[in-house]
Amino acid sequence: MNIIIPMAGRGSRLRPHTLVTPKPLVPVAGKPIVEWLVEDLMALCPQKVNTIGFVIGDFGKEVEDNLLAVAKRLGAQGKIYYQEEPLGTAHAIMCAAELLDGPVIVAFADTLFKTDYKVDSDKEGVIFVQKVEDPSAFGVVKLSADGHITDFVEKPDTFVSDLAIIGIYYFKNSHALRAEMQYLLDNNIRNKGEYQLTDAMETLKQKGSKFVPGEVEEWLDCGNKNATVMTNQRMLEIKYKTNYIDSSAEILDSVVIPPCYIGSGVKIKNSVIGPHVSAGGNTTLLNCVIKNSIIQKNSHLNSIIADNSMVGSNVVLYGQAKDLSVGDFTNIKE
Repeated sequence: MNIIIPMAGRGSRLRPHTLVTPKPLVPVAGKPIVEWLVEDLMALCPQKVNTIGFVIGDFGKEVEDNLLAVAKRLGAQGKIYYQEEPLGTAHAIMCAAELLDGPVIVAFADTLFKTDYKVDSDKEGVIFVQKVEDPSAFGVVKLSADGHITDFVEKPDTFVSDLAIIGIYYFKNSHALRAEMQYLLDNNIRNKGEYQLTDAMETLKQKGSKFVPGEVEEWLDCGNKNATVMTNQRMLEIKYKTNYIDSSAEILDSVVIPPCYIGSGVKIKNSVIGPHVSAGGNTTLLNCVIKNSIIQKNSHLNSIIADNSMVGSNVVLYGQAKDLSVGDFTNIKE
């Protein structure tokens, strides 16, 4: 079984944190977003995952090496594929066409989720969904009386369903999906200027393929700073529940209120940290009061009061601040 992760976008709504680091590699609760995603996908897979294909833009060798390391840590082979132009979801998946052979999961990289659902390998296809209050902003699915998907509706003006598609899909016969997406490309069949996965799925459905919904309990967004901080909060609660403090961290005259993630080599002195704080490796926090925030690696904060904040890597902050969104390699002193 294979997993394909399209992630060619740079995440402009999360700037400045994505100016250096692509959004899927931004850490929440101590791990890159994409690592949490793949880890959870592997937990619901009915078979062993052999290969994880990452479809990226021109992100550079360091990013590629980090992605391959994610796959290796999870016991799979990683492969890098390139999408040079943003031509739609079907086009992105077809950049990793060689992996469309047998069962496959496709997951778009800004989607984190919580579910007890397990994929049934006998199902032809599973479209993961969550109930939402306002479906007009999402693609949704309609169901028949027997629970099969009858329609895919993009951003409906009138109510047709409250089951929003979250961007995760299982296909038992990915070779058939590949043929339909190739047909879109060969015949330049576009929807709103792009080659769409839903168009290929609609054709498969018309030819007799049966898709079912896989409902998730939570769908966590990392689209902007506030959403990512909230996702960090929920992931700390879901994955750790209490504090994770690396054995190499030094905590002196300080309180760490759970749940928090404190990475390797972190130094905390005369501070109150938490709840819901992630501090990346080799970061120093002196005389700080910080809660509900993400601080990446190799940063130094002194006399900072912060809430609902994101601080990048290699940042130096002195003084007092609230509700921060500070990118990598920044120096602010008062």
